[in-house]
Amino acid sequence: MSHPTTMLNTGKPLGTANHDRDSAALRYIYPVVSRRAGGVSVGINLNTNNACNWRCIYCQVPGLIRGAAPTVDLIVLENELRDFLNELLHGDFMQSRVPEGARRINDIALSGNGEPTSAADFPQVIKLIARVRDEVALPETVKTVLITNGSLLFRNEVQQSLRDMAKLNGEVWFKLDRASEAGIQRVNDIRINISKVRDNLIAAIACCPTWLQTCWFALDGEPPSRQDEDDYFEFVSALLHDGHKPQGVLLYGLARPSMQVEAPRLSALPAGHLQAFAERLGKLGLPIRVTP
Repeated sequence: MSHPTTMLNTGKPLGTANHDRDSAALRYIYPVVSRRAGGVSVGINLNTNNACNWRCIYCQVPGLIRGAAPTVDLIVLENELRDFLNELLHGDFMQSRVPEGARRINDIALSGNGEPTSAADFPQVIKLIARVRDEVALPETVKTVLITNGSLLFRNEVQQSLRDMAKLNGEVWFKLDRASEAGIQRVNDIRINISKVRDNLIAAIACCPTWLQTCWFALDGEPPSRQDEDDYFEFVSALLHDGHKPQGVLLYGLARPSMQVEAPRLSALPAGHLQAFAERLGKLGLPIRVTP
């Protein structure tokens, strides 16, 4: 494999609107400047086949298909991650590609073009990340983040991987765009029992620090309904009442265009609308981070 430092500095400067999975010309690794993280996020895309078990209508993945991640070439992934982290730590990628003010490594994020936990190799990937972090002496302050729809967190091997992640300054960002079965079907295009969502979320919270990540946007010109807000508030309130406390809520709006057929029907909400919902959620006593 070619050493990535010959490729990393040939692309366009990165920005918060550029989450191109090919920006580093690597198979699994892609850097982004994260709006929510405020620094460079080292993305790991295990779903190189653009397959996901959900189909969120705001998803920016082109050619998205239903399915699971393919087999991961762990050797390629490990080499790419090691070389890329070394370039960020010791090369000139930050100066040549990253805007001033964002030149820090915030996290290694398992996200990409589908549900990361659908990869059969997911437990091995977490072990690989731990090994490479140690080898390159990555600062302990750099997080290891799993961005997930949470649908497969009932699996024992996934839960064990989350426990392993917790030792790597880990966080789970658990997708909860709506808190009713009808709302989830409308936004995430999946039929799922809301009690199953709750069970999977409780499992995540028990294994690793977990944030709720919620995309709030207008559909056909209409913002989420008062019923959507009530369902969400009551879902989180009941969770807290039963002693299951997430770290907080990452409430964000649309930043990049959807690549799904519903794209013309979607629009961003005014920042004030997001802030009003955040203030209501704040009454639950959880931190709420808003990214319009």
